[in-house]
Amino acid sequence: MKLSGRGSSGSNPDDPSAQEGPAQEPSAQPSGHTPGKGRPTPKRNEARRGARAPLTPPPMTRAEARARRKALKAEQRKKPKMSKEERKRFNAESRSRANERRARMMAGDEDYLLPRDRGKTRKLARDYVDARRNLAGMFMPLALLVLLTLFMPPDIQAVITLGMMVFLIFMIVEGIVLGRQISNRVRARFPDSDDTGLGIGWYAFVRATQIRRLRVPKPQVRPGDAV
Repeated sequence: MKLSGRGSSGSNPDDPSAQEGPAQEPSAQPSGHTPGKGRPTPKRNEARRGARAPLTPPPMTRAEARARRKALKAEQRKKPKMSKEERKRFNAESRSRANERRARMMAGDEDYLLPRDRGKTRKLARDYVDARRNLAGMFMPLALLVLLTLFMPPDIQAVITLGMMVFLIFMIVEGIVLGRQISNRVRARFPDSDDTGLGIGWYAFVRATQIRRLRVPKPQVRPGDAV
């Protein structure tokens, strides 16, 4: 006997599919959708800390620190040491390389010069200073003479000190003239260069105050040569 409102005539009350509600279809997801990981993404520093090997904790006591130093020394002793001949050969090669670098630097090789001496403008300044006789080149010998006056009578000290003051005035005037001349030379020969003015002038003046034999790099021109 059928009761009205209990389902269609073809339905079976014992069928489990009939007892459940309508099947729900999975919601459509856009292409390329990645499901969530269920946890926050770690920060970069946290990821790096996790990737690194665990660090050795610092020693807590002096005894532990001494034990670590002894262990480190023991590991260093286990390393093969150079023999006497190998050490001599290594030292000789090191001296040879150092002498070669110094020789190239003194010869003006750009690859071995100090940063302050590199560039065409600096080479022009050196050649310009080395091609003339500068009054400032007497500064160091006269400075030594002033030191020797400490052991001389006061009258001689006063004369030498006065002469040194006059020399300093002439040296300053020469330095100003030299700086302007080399700056004008650089502007005329290298118009696109920014190494002009006080920088190149001071560089030339400092080289002019040095004794010719002690200049680094060595002079590449003789006094009186055209630059």
